[in-house]
Amino acid sequence: MMKEVTPLEASNLLKNNPDAVLLDVRSSMEYEYVGHPVGAVHVPIKEPPDWQQQAGFVDNVKRIIAENGLEKAAIETRPVLLLCRSGKRSELAASLLIDAGFSDVYNILEGFEGDKDENGHRNTINGWRFHKLPWQQS
Repeated sequence: MMKEVTPLEASNLLKNNPDAVLLDVRSSMEYEYVGHPVGAVHVPIKEPPDWQQQAGFVDNVKRIIAENGLEKAAIETRPVLLLCRSGKRSELAASLLIDAGFSDVYNILEGFEGDKDENGHRNTINGWRFHKLPWQQS
């Protein structure tokens, strides 16, 4: 079952659980140019120009988690927090991981940039950056 957390709850979970991993599933362009949470691992679920789901997404996640220090048997039980721009692609990513046997999966609501305001702008009403959580640009 997928759990949902706000950016503030996600930040607290990451601080209090050293086994938790934050995966940013946005495109490479978004990750590099818009910015990303400090400590996030980039595993895109979709890339331009076709924006199709990336083949091997779940395998890439497993490889990255294994590279970050847990034994192979523990990969599917490690807390995985997923972030995209607004929470939609991360919801898809969470579903894929759950279908693959992951048991502690979190979708970060609001995403990195948050929802659009009445003027169509992001970062003004919610999201990781709006809450002034640590982030960086490449």
